[in-house]
Amino acid sequence: MTDFTPDEIETFFARLKAADPDPRSELSFKNPYTLLVAVVLSAQATDQSVNKATERLFAVADSPGKMLDLGEDGLKEHIKTIGLYNNKARNIMALSRTLVDDYGGEVPAERAKLEKLPGVGRKSANVVLNVAFEQPTMAVDTHIYRVCNRTGLAPGKTTRAVEDALERIVPEPYRLSAHHWLILHGRYVCTARKPACSGCRVADLCRYPDKTSAA
Repeated sequence: MTDFTPDEIETFFARLKAADPDPRSELSFKNPYTLLVAVVLSAQATDQSVNKATERLFAVADSPGKMLDLGEDGLKEHIKTIGLYNNKARNIMALSRTLVDDYGGEVPAERAKLEKLPGVGRKSANVVLNVAFEQPTMAVDTHIYRVCNRTGLAPGKTTRAVEDALERIVPEPYRLSAHHWLILHGRYVCTARKPACSGCRVADLCRYPDKTSAA
């Protein structure tokens, strides 16, 4: 249950939109397939580290067929700077094979089909559906989970509970970009160790009792 009134929710997202009218994923990608690969690689890794590795990777393998031609060892050479790269390489090769065999090399725009791909969970599927196919999904990561619980916007004990709460409360005009705004807010303002409350656009709405002051 949100601690916010409907008017406060509207104000919260209106302010985030005013600051960033057209938010985008910070992962670099060329098409739905490369986005899917980047999302799989981003688990327990920073977007910056993934983008550095995929710049060269996507120049030679931007489709499932090309990834299979590159091979698992070739893929590992490109992504060995990323954590858990051995397991991620296996998953990427397996999902690429599934896409070729079952979907004609195309990434499906359905959550259930995406979640059946190796290495793809609900959050990853939601990112692909939102960014590649413009579906108004809520991909709840650690940043969104923290922001929604700390502010009281959409508290929940699990990421799924927070996702469900956001689905209920986010006004329709903000739904497509809501998860981007919340991720960026958590990444750069409402940070884990010391949130930048003095520069926060929604501090007056936030229910967090231990707001920080300017340094």
